[in-house]
Amino acid sequence: MMKAEDIMTKDVVTIRGSATVAEAVGLMKEKGLRALVVNRRYDNDAYGIIVTETDILSL
Repeated sequence: MMKAEDIMTKDVVTIRGSATVAEAVGLMKEKGLRALVVNRRYDNDAYGIIVTETDILSL
């Protein structure tokens, strides 16, 4: 049986939680991505936050 680690992206691109939407769009275009993992700003912030192309287009 396959595991998540078998299919997960190994070289993850991240962005600061304080980054602007324009910065996120620019990074996505530059790297050819459709999603970014958001770094935690504070120790008590949640893990696993992802900003996707769909999130941005829904603004």
